[in-house]
Amino acid sequence: MLINCQGKLIDLATPKVMGILNVTPNSFYDGGKYKNESEIVKQVETMLVDGADFIDVGAYSSKPNAEFVSEEEEIARLIPVLKLVLKEFPTTLLSVDTFRIEVANVAVKSGASIINDISAGGLDDKMMETIGKLQVPYIMMHMKGTPQTMTQLTQYDDIVKDMLFYFSEKVALARSFGINDLIIDPGFGFAKTVEQNFEIMQKLELFKVLELPILAGVSRKSMIYKPLDLTPEKALNGTTALNMIALTKGASILRVHDVKEAVECVKLFSLMSL
Repeated sequence: MLINCQGKLIDLATPKVMGILNVTPNSFYDGGKYKNESEIVKQVETMLVDGADFIDVGAYSSKPNAEFVSEEEEIARLIPVLKLVLKEFPTTLLSVDTFRIEVANVAVKSGASIINDISAGGLDDKMMETIGKLQVPYIMMHMKGTPQTMTQLTQYDDIVKDMLFYFSEKVALARSFGINDLIIDPGFGFAKTVEQNFEIMQKLELFKVLELPILAGVSRKSMIYKPLDLTPEKALNGTTALNMIALTKGASILRVHDVKEAVECVKLFSLMSL
């Protein structure tokens, strides 16, 4: 359960919290919220003070039906933010949410420690080869199609079995390229209905058969706010409830917008295993 982040070994046997920093104008919850350097610095500082172990920076919105963004635009949004964060908070462990090899290359050269790929190499067939060369931890998410098509791709024979087969193939491919540190993400909300998301949560411990850390990313998603007839802005309580369930089912990383509440979840969960 150890991952190597720029020479620093992180033990995921104790659950960690990954704070989300979207530098996009159109993300489903916080799109366009951080428009200038001072707002970005303030948000990162808040997350770090609240106990974030990682900051995950995204410059391409992957919400359903998100508009396409060019590689050049993604890099132009991303790199100044990485440099700003590391200038202000040099020891920060940065993850970059991208599925493109050029973005991954430039991000790691700019100080990123982790690549978080929503497609597990499916949207850029050179990604795993690239990660093998970069030798950084790689988060592989389950998704079908693209953000623009995934809502029409929710048909499965048996969703958990299908996902386990998907991950077994991805893990074998990643290992063939010499990727040492792998993390799997079930991809809540990606090519899945609300009911399917809850089936995955109910059976999340089955993914431990892969013997890899599990990242759970449910923060303020539609699987929470739709059943409760809420908006993403009012979905923090539901997020906290599902984060605790994810921890009890074996999640090693909680990827969240609200770090303080997630850290409290981890602290209370840890008391159960004393």
